[in-house]
Amino acid sequence: MASIPAISFAKPSTPSRGTVFLFARESQGLTEVARSCDPAGVLDRAFSVADFSGQFGVSVNLLAPEGTSLDRLVAIGAGKEELTEYAWMKLGGIIGAAIRTAQDVSIVLDIADAEAGASAAANLAAGLMLRTYAFDKYKTRKDNGDKSPRKPAKIAIHTADPAAARKAFADAKAVVSGVLLARDLVNEPANILGPLEFAAEAAKLADVGVKVDVLTEKEMKKLGMGALLGVAQGSPRGARVVVMQWNGGKAKDKPVAFIGKGVTFDTGGNSIKSASGMEEMKGDMGGAAAVVGLIHALATRKAKVNVVGVIGLVENAVDGHAQRPGDIVTSMSGQTIEVLNTDAEGRLVLADAIWYCNDRFQPKAMVNLATLTGAIMIALGQHYAGLFSNNDELAGWMIDAGAATHERLWRMPLGPEFDKLIDSKNADMKNIGGRYGSAIVAAQFIQRFVKDTPWAHLDIAGTAMGAPGSEINQSWGSGFGVRLLDRLVRDHYEG
Repeated sequence: MASIPAISFAKPSTPSRGTVFLFARESQGLTEVARSCDPAGVLDRAFSVADFSGQFGVSVNLLAPEGTSLDRLVAIGAGKEELTEYAWMKLGGIIGAAIRTAQDVSIVLDIADAEAGASAAANLAAGLMLRTYAFDKYKTRKDNGDKSPRKPAKIAIHTADPAAARKAFADAKAVVSGVLLARDLVNEPANILGPLEFAAEAAKLADVGVKVDVLTEKEMKKLGMGALLGVAQGSPRGARVVVMQWNGGKAKDKPVAFIGKGVTFDTGGNSIKSASGMEEMKGDMGGAAAVVGLIHALATRKAKVNVVGVIGLVENAVDGHAQRPGDIVTSMSGQTIEVLNTDAEGRLVLADAIWYCNDRFQPKAMVNLATLTGAIMIALGQHYAGLFSNNDELAGWMIDAGAATHERLWRMPLGPEFDKLIDSKNADMKNIGGRYGSAIVAAQFIQRFVKDTPWAHLDIAGTAMGAPGSEINQSWGSGFGVRLLDRLVRDHYEG
C-alpha cells in the first residue's frame, strides 16, 4: 500500500508556505479567513478568467501566486447546498488527487459552527486518505522512476475546533483503515493470498481485540461442511473457515452476523471459465475481505455492539480431484445439493458458512456479501450492488445506509417462482436454475440455509472489484461494503 498522508488538525491561521487549499461557496465566494491567504487578491482575477463561481468540485489552481511565499494556492468550489458527509469525503478525494508531489499541505476549512466543522474536517480527511491509497507494493520502480518510496505528505487541516476534529477523525479513520484493509486483500495476487494466507491475515484482528478462531478441514469435515469442502477439493491449498467475534456490547445481547464468500481464486473448476478476464478472479473473495475490514473497523473504533464475522475460504481449482458436474454433496444443514455447474461455487461456500453461523451464534440478523453472479452486473451495472432480503425492515435500513455512504444498493425480488427453479430430481436442490433470473436464483439458493433469521444477501460482483473509479477510490479493489455496513451497525445495532 502506498504511503498515506500524515494528517493533523490546527487552529485557523494563514499558512505561509507549501500548498494551500481553500473553499469557495457558490454565489458567496471566499470567506474572510480564506482571503487572508491571498493578500494580493490574485484569486479574484483568476476566478474571473476561469469563469469560476464556486461550483461543487471545480477548482482554480495558481502556481507560485504573486504576493505570497506559497508554492501553490488552490480554490475548490463547495457549491450552494449544505454538504453531506459523503460530499465532504468527495472534496477530500479531490484534494487527494490534486496533492501530486506536494509534501507540505494546508487546508483551510472555515466553518463557524465548531461541531459541523469538526465533522466536515473528519470526513474531508477520510476522503483524502481513501483517494491517495494505491496498491503498489510489488512495484520495484515507482511512477516517478525512483526506487525509493516517497515520504508521505504532511497535511494540516485548519478548523475552528481541532480537538473535536481529532476526535471525529479517530472514528472515521478506524472505518477508513477497514476499507484499506479490504482493498489490500482484494488486490493481492492469488499466488500470495490463498485460503491459508487469508486466514492468517484475518487472525491478525486479535491485535485489536477480536477473538479469532480458524477451523481446519478436519474440523469442517467433522461438522459436515460437505458443500464448502466440495468446492475446495480440487486445490492442494486447503480450505479454512475463520470466525471473528467482537464483543463490544452487553453480554446478554445477541450478535449481528456478517458472512463473506472467500474464493481466493476461481477457475470455475471443471466448468472452467474462459481465459479472458480470468485473472480478475483473484478478487472473488471481495465479500470475505469486506467482512474482515468491517470487523477491523468496529473493533478499532470500539463499537458498542456484539458482532460475529464468518468467512469461508477456498480456492476453486481444476485437477483430478476436483468436483465434477453432476456430483451430489451433503451440506452442514443435512440438505443435499446436486452440483450441475462447478462455477456456481460461491453459494456452496455460503451455504455451510451461513448455516454454521446461524446454528452456533443464533444472531439477531445476518448479512452476507459475495461477488456471486455476473448476472447482477447485467441487471444493475457497477454502481449498485444487488440486495436480497427476507426482512423489509432490515432491507430498508440497508438501503438508507447505502444512500448515506454512497455504497448504493438496489433491492431485488425473491419468491416461490424462483425458488422452484432449483428443485432437483436427484437431490434436495441443484446449484443452478437456468439462464434467466440467475442472480435471483442464487439468492433463493442461499435463503434455503437461513431459516427464519432476518437476513440480507449482497451480490457485490459489480462493485467490489474493477468498478468505475470515483473521487474517493482509484483502486481496482474498492473495499465496497465496509462503510455501508459500519453505518448499518452504527445506526441500528450499536448501544
